[in-house]
Amino acid sequence: MTLSQPEALKAAEELLVRETGPYDPVLKIDYDRVREKNGLLIAPFNSEQYLKTRNPRHMLLDCWPILVDLSTGQARMGEIAEMQLWSE
Repeated sequence: MTLSQPEALKAAEELLVRETGPYDPVLKIDYDRVREKNGLLIAPFNSEQYLKTRNPRHMLLDCWPILVDLSTGQARMGEIAEMQLWSE
C-alpha cells in the first residue's frame, strides 16, 4: 500500500485535530512547505495566524512537523531527535 499525497495529507490533518487541545490556538498544516522525503510525507504546521501573516511574532515554537509513513499510512508527530528527516 502506498498513500497518495492527498491521502497522506488527510491523515496529517486528522492527527493535528486529535492532538489539538481545547485551549490551543487554531493550528493548520503549512501546505506551502509540505514535501515527501525518504518515504515520508512531512507536513509542517503552525498557528493559523502565523500562516496567514508569516509574521514571526505569531509563530509558535517547537512545532515539529507531522510525519506520515507513505507505505503504512501511520501519522505521528515528529520529534526533535528526528530533525535530520525534515532538514534541508
